[in-house]
Amino acid sequence: MARTLSRLSAALLLAPALLAASVAQAHQAGDIIVRAGAVTVDPHEDSSGIKHAVAGNLGGKATLDSDTQLGLNFAYMLTDSVGIELLAATPFSHDVGVQGLGAPIDGKLGSIKHLPPTVSLVYYPLDNSSAFKPYVGAGVNFTWFFDEDLSSAAKDNGFSGLSLDNSWGLAAQIGADYMLNDNWMVNAQVRYIDIDTTGKTTLAGDRVKVDVDVDPWVYMVGLGYKF
Repeated sequence: MARTLSRLSAALLLAPALLAASVAQAHQAGDIIVRAGAVTVDPHEDSSGIKHAVAGNLGGKATLDSDTQLGLNFAYMLTDSVGIELLAATPFSHDVGVQGLGAPIDGKLGSIKHLPPTVSLVYYPLDNSSAFKPYVGAGVNFTWFFDEDLSSAAKDNGFSGLSLDNSWGLAAQIGADYMLNDNWMVNAQVRYIDIDTTGKTTLAGDRVKVDVDVDPWVYMVGLGYKF
């Protein structure tokens, strides 16, 4: 009986300490969270036909490949469950291709780089004393295209110049933090971003353009630290 009472007393003494440790893991108003990791932009492009200034709609379509870069994520908690978040990254590089026009036009047209900064409002719906903290978010994306460059094969086929219009669009995400201790966390997140652009070039001196809904899924896994 004495041993049982001793164990019960020890448990009662430990309970406040354990509860304090759990609560210390909670995201709280005023917290700053910095995350870094691998981020992949995976376009699910849907393009119009390729339009020639003289010949009209040539058909075919434009393609973009995926790329992985260093992702950076900064969040500020406005309340214990609502925060504002910025997604940034090192520049993504994508090959731009042409399909459906036949030889010798089909293939790699060139390469482009872009930065897709995205600002979102995020919401953590669960009890914030839990180490596992899923969240949802929605916001606005601006995609800046730059360093557009034609491939040597495209130049040999009579193309010259390449540009893509910058894009504003909406973004949505789901994600989760898992607290390793009071400050360090593992993070995973998935986003859908609405990116629409028009690609422009010239072929034998005549303007060629194509409208592209890039609409990528964006995946990030990394580590975070809470200040």
